[in-house]
Amino acid sequence: MRFHQKSMSSHVMELPRRIVIGEKIIHDVGNFITELTNPHKISLVSGDHVRKITYKEVEESLAESKIKSVWHISRNNDIESAKKIQSDVKKDGSDLIVGIGGGRSVDIAKMIAFNLKKSFVSIPTSASHDGIASPFVSLRGDKPYSIIATAPLGVFVDIEILKKAPRKLLASGCGDLMAKVTAVRDWELARDNTGEYFGTYAANLASMSAKIVIENSKNFKKKPDVRMIVEALISAGVAACIAGSSRPCSGAEHLFSHALDYLVPGTGLHGEKCGIGSILISKLQGQDWKKIVTMLKNVGAPTTAKQIGLKPEILAKALTMAQSLRPERYTVLNQVNMTEEKAIKLAKSTGVL
Repeated sequence: MRFHQKSMSSHVMELPRRIVIGEKIIHDVGNFITELTNPHKISLVSGDHVRKITYKEVEESLAESKIKSVWHISRNNDIESAKKIQSDVKKDGSDLIVGIGGGRSVDIAKMIAFNLKKSFVSIPTSASHDGIASPFVSLRGDKPYSIIATAPLGVFVDIEILKKAPRKLLASGCGDLMAKVTAVRDWELARDNTGEYFGTYAANLASMSAKIVIENSKNFKKKPDVRMIVEALISAGVAACIAGSSRPCSGAEHLFSHALDYLVPGTGLHGEKCGIGSILISKLQGQDWKKIVTMLKNVGAPTTAKQIGLKPEILAKALTMAQSLRPERYTVLNQVNMTEEKAIKLAKSTGVL
């Protein structure tokens, strides 16, 4: 039985107004921010290490543009830490919130900007996940899944800084891109089985982000194309903006990743868990899971549970509880009565165990 697609009342597309990508352009960040919104004062959220490597050039550039700034250090990606930074940021009286760093700092700044009803600018220093340009935030808290916040007003990417980030972070970003293969298929299943709204354009854009990286990954063994990977992550984030939901980017593989966050916090990077989840879920969906394994191996991303220190029993438990984290979101796991025995069998058949 095929369901007719339900008509969608309306959905909001919030898109970044300007995205700048270049080599050695961090000294131009003040101009970028001025042209975007001309703020008097900004609050920057970053990690300790990122602050050390970017502080001098960012501060000089902001001073040239006559922008006052206050820095805040993010050390954890849990809700409590975000709330503490938020209360400090509120006291700044800034016009704009800037997230400068990896996934954690960008997510915290995005959440704070949303809560304080301020504009937000994303300055990633690693290509580790697709939150760079998306309106979604993944923080540890009561609900172990992504929540919707606000899309960045602008995205500023200095490729030179991304190239200096650990290779592991780039590989993690590729894992998050593989999630688009399974997420789009899950969205199609939801359309066909529940009549959920399906956005063809957003789905194709997300699929293309993954496809381009899969097709070029054999060239990444020696030297990954950082610009190509970051552009793919940005376009995946934009696909979520167009869809008005995380559907084109996040399916059962993300539910598996979030279940692991809940069971064993701190095991593996977000993109690493999504990559491994994509191998398992793509096999369940009847897709070519081997091309995902090949791609992840080419970039040096983990393809086994052991590589991220994940025990078989935890993997099995995560796969059986994954769907319960978002029962309203239809995925392939709705069609499979997943047991721990089936989960172990699936993982062994794909070489994950």
